[in-house]
Amino acid sequence: MLGQTQHLQKDFFLYTASKAKCKTYINLREVTERFRLPPGEYVIIPTTFEPHQEGEFILRVFSEKQSTSEEAENTIESDHTQPIVFVSDRARANKEIEHDGIRGEKKKKPKQKLLQHEEETEEEKQFRAIYQQISGEDMQICANELKMVMKNVLSKHNEIKTEGFSLETCRSMIALMDTDGTGKLNLQEFKHLWEKIKEWQLIFKRYDKDNSCSISSFEMRNAVNDAGFHLNKQLYDIIAMRYADEHLNIDFDSYICCFVRLEGMFRAFNAFDKDGDGIIKLNVLEWLQLTMYS
Repeated sequence: MLGQTQHLQKDFFLYTASKAKCKTYINLREVTERFRLPPGEYVIIPTTFEPHQEGEFILRVFSEKQSTSEEAENTIESDHTQPIVFVSDRARANKEIEHDGIRGEKKKKPKQKLLQHEEETEEEKQFRAIYQQISGEDMQICANELKMVMKNVLSKHNEIKTEGFSLETCRSMIALMDTDGTGKLNLQEFKHLWEKIKEWQLIFKRYDKDNSCSISSFEMRNAVNDAGFHLNKQLYDIIAMRYADEHLNIDFDSYICCFVRLEGMFRAFNAFDKDGDGIIKLNVLEWLQLTMYS
């Protein structure tokens, strides 16, 4: 397990014999066993008789020399959560610099706009057409309008079997991508959001092998890890409790909602963690702003 980023998979247990286990695997109130093992590295897996049940266990190790142990998945981090910077933001920053007299001549905006249209892909042209139809002249959409846009866009992608996203998921998407604080998404922010959804959809498809448009809570652990989020057991349990159904399966809408929330919270934390020590200090206003608009 050293250096491993995922749980041991099914194949490991199919092709690797256990070194020690309970003599009889039956449903008892308490099971106690004592084993004597040669020096080496071991993975100890406590289990319950019925799946998805909670239980307590104690492990005591006696060794001649000092031995070390660690809990798997004990590091919480994100691989590539970065602040979102759009062209419009850079242009705004450049404009501020120009007013300070640092930069020279201003670039003409009409030419920039024309160049942007020339470089658009066919998919981006479709986005623009849908946006203009739903949002109007300001090219900004609220959560209800985003729900309509997503339904139109997803209907053109057969690989994603879903009728669209819930209003709550769309609100979380806007909170994640709303860089200008308007409570709405412009076209550029939507494009960035769509790229994220496509990336996460590929991971979902990898684990949805029966095409049921849902994955198990166990598979969700690996999907979260593949997306670059590394969590511990307590957080995985919270995800299962918050997003899974009574059979501990997670559908595509809940899956995307979870990833949007993870991305947003990691990004917010990193913005507050100026010195990178993994600790932030918030007052009550900052805390409420962070948790209420996410």
